[in-house]
Amino acid sequence: MRVPKKYQFIVELGKALHTYGIPSYKIQSYLTEVAQNKGITGSFMDLPTWINYVFYDEKNSYNYVECIPPGSLNLGAFSRIDELTNKVIDSKIDESAINEELNIIHAKTKEINHFYLFLAYTFAAGSFSLMIGTNWVSFIFSLLLGSITYLLVYLATKSKYVENVFESLSALVITVICCLLSLVFPDFNLGLTILASIIIFIPGLAITTALEEITSKSLVSGSAKLFDAMIVLFKQFFGVILGLGLMTSLIDIDLTHYVSDMPKWTLFCAIPIFSITVLPIFQVRKKDIFFGVLTGVLAFFITVFLSSVLGILVSTFVGTLAVVGISRLFGRISKTPKSVYLTQGIIMLVPGSKSFMGLSNSFFNPSITASANIFEEVAFILMAIIGGLLFAGTFRERKPRKKLIETNN
Repeated sequence: MRVPKKYQFIVELGKALHTYGIPSYKIQSYLTEVAQNKGITGSFMDLPTWINYVFYDEKNSYNYVECIPPGSLNLGAFSRIDELTNKVIDSKIDESAINEELNIIHAKTKEINHFYLFLAYTFAAGSFSLMIGTNWVSFIFSLLLGSITYLLVYLATKSKYVENVFESLSALVITVICCLLSLVFPDFNLGLTILASIIIFIPGLAITTALEEITSKSLVSGSAKLFDAMIVLFKQFFGVILGLGLMTSLIDIDLTHYVSDMPKWTLFCAIPIFSITVLPIFQVRKKDIFFGVLTGVLAFFITVFLSSVLGILVSTFVGTLAVVGISRLFGRISKTPKSVYLTQGIIMLVPGSKSFMGLSNSFFNPSITASANIFEEVAFILMAIIGGLLFAGTFRERKPRKKLIETNN
């Protein structure tokens, strides 16, 4: 059954939000708000691979189901869609022009600057290596390996095979190169450099988002996304295991070797740089750059400074509450959805690297206690982030815009 024209803009809006990786519970809440403000009765269900729309009027009901591949997070597109939706709610744009506006948004997401992305992947690896405490040799090669990682990303856009095996292939290539470098440079930190080089792909944010959805009672969508994120993590870990297995059969490799001689001030440089590197990856708009970077920096330092006093669980919980408050403040100032800043803040807290290190220790570290401690930290961080989002009211229904309520009254 063809959906009547008066409902088409909601269908297209839901499809756009799904395509750009917005969590399912937020999409459903968003569409419900739009429908109510436009006097439309509807019910919506967003799942990782399809969306179901049901519209009701006095005599008939209309059902529309569309199969859509899982989306990837694009904060710039989300910000533009939010502005477009507010225009629709406030009747500042004709509904017939919505498709044209959405086409413009879609076109902007395809404007990829490979040079900026190259720098982003390069400095993401380098800055993370500084954050986890390495040395100058490992830092320099982290930059090089980060650039090689982006080369593989680019190849994945040209080859379907590379795209399908990307997670394992990238981890394998990086691991082999790192093993060879450890033969030439005695101070080279093998494990930490591997982690820094692929940190941008470790699905810490995806795991957190999946748990957000489960907590908000989007059980089917959240469970599917959690399983997908865990599979991605194991794909990457398999690539590392395969690379180490191949290289250790050929050469002697000391996996426990670790040298750290970086001055403390490098950490204060690494945090904002790492926060900046996610901007082109998520295509954050220029007007949101300053507040986005500031949110990420504040999130990290608030949590780190509190962790020595309150412990990892309480400090992450308080840090998450602070990030929610900061993102709401910046959202009001810039008139940008708070989720744009909230996501950039949560990225600095998510336990993706801890999860990966925990898996590594389980296989390579003879100390069972050390592995258990890391897994415990991962669980604490996850619980604290979700608890912080829950207590901050992030999962509640979106409130109707006050301006619209006054108009209707």
